[in-house]
Amino acid sequence: MSIKHHPDTQEFTTTRAGHKGELAYSRPADGTIDFTHTFVDETLRGQGVAEELARAGLSFAQENHLKVKTTCTFMAGFVQRNHAEYAELLA
Repeated sequence: MSIKHHPDTQEFTTTRAGHKGELAYSRPADGTIDFTHTFVDETLRGQGVAEELARAGLSFAQENHLKVKTTCTFMAGFVQRNHAEYAELLA
């Protein structure tokens, strides 16, 4: 699945068969990224789209040495479920 980063609108997006998934974020402070919202079209739900978006966002944070906040409840749960992999990124 192809995920695109749009820094101008602060989101990661993907489109599959005309249906969209997105992970929105904000940059509340230097060195910090806050994942604020995840949305996946109903047609794509249950196919791992949100997880792929989460991994793309967290990889971006890691590559850019950003501390992560998870205002989005999906992202908070994802990080908690994968705590060993992402614990060092948390703000």
